[in-house]
Amino acid sequence: MVKSMTAYARGEQKSASGTLTIELRSVNHRFLEMSIKMPEELRALEMKLRERIKEKLKRGKLDILMSLHITQTDNQAIAFNHDLAEKISKTLHDIDKLIYNAAPVNAIDILNWPGVMDSQTIEQDVIKKDLFLLLDKVLETLLEGKKREGNALEQMITLRVNEMRKITAMLRRQMPELLQLQRKRLEEKLQILKADMDNDRLEQEMVYMAQKADVAEELDRLDTHLDEISRTMSSNDAMGRRLDFLMQELNREANTLGSKSIAAIMTQASVDMKVLIEQMREQIQNIE
Repeated sequence: MVKSMTAYARGEQKSASGTLTIELRSVNHRFLEMSIKMPEELRALEMKLRERIKEKLKRGKLDILMSLHITQTDNQAIAFNHDLAEKISKTLHDIDKLIYNAAPVNAIDILNWPGVMDSQTIEQDVIKKDLFLLLDKVLETLLEGKKREGNALEQMITLRVNEMRKITAMLRRQMPELLQLQRKRLEEKLQILKADMDNDRLEQEMVYMAQKADVAEELDRLDTHLDEISRTMSSNDAMGRRLDFLMQELNREANTLGSKSIAAIMTQASVDMKVLIEQMREQIQNIE
C-alpha cells in the first residue's frame, strides 16, 4: 500500500490533570526525522514517545506539538515557591540597574514565571497512560491521511506506468517493419562498398548493424521494471527508495532506446518515456 509522507492530524484527550493536545505534521524527507515541542512536565516521556512513533512511521520529517492545559478547581491547593520568587526579584532588580529606563516588573510578572506557582502536582502514571492513548489515536488519524494521499499518488503513477506499457507495446509491433526498412537502407549503402568487401564481410556488417539497431532487450527490461513498480506499490513495506531506484533503471533504458533510434517514432518514444519517468519521479519523492 502506498503511503504519502505528507499529512496532518490533531487530537485532544481529557486527563486527571487537564487537557492534552497533540498535533502531528509530516512532510517528505529522506529519513525519519522528528522535532518535538512538549511541556517540561512531560519531558521525561520523550524517548518513549519517539519509540512509539518509530513503530508506525518509516520516513518523513515529523513536527510534533504537545500541550497540557492544567484544569483549575476551586478547592485546589496552590503552592508558592518563595525562594525562587525572591531570586527572580533580586535578579530583575540587578538588571534594572544596568539598563536605562527599563520597563517596570510587577508581582504578576514574577508569579507567571515558570515554577513560581505550582497549582497542581501532575499525576505522572495517569497522564502517561492518557498521553499514549492520545498519541496512538492521532497517529492512526495521520496514517489514514497518509494512505488517502498515497492512494492518489498510486493512481497517478499507475496511469503513467500504463502509458509506458502502451509505448513499449507499440514499439514491439513496429520494430519488425522498422528493422526491415533499416536492413534495406543498409543493403543499399553497402552495395556501394561491395566492390571493396567480400560477401562474408558484407554479411557480417549487415548482422552487426541489425543487432545494434535491435531494442528487444531494452523493451523486455522496460516491461520488467514496470511490472516491478506495480508489484512494489501493492506491498505493505516502505517503498519510496525502491521506486526511486526503479525510476533510475527506467531512465537508463529509455536513454539506450533513444541512442539506438533508427526512426523518428523511436526517438519520440524515448522522449515520451523520459517525460513520464520524470513525472513519476516527482510523485515518488513524496512516498514513504
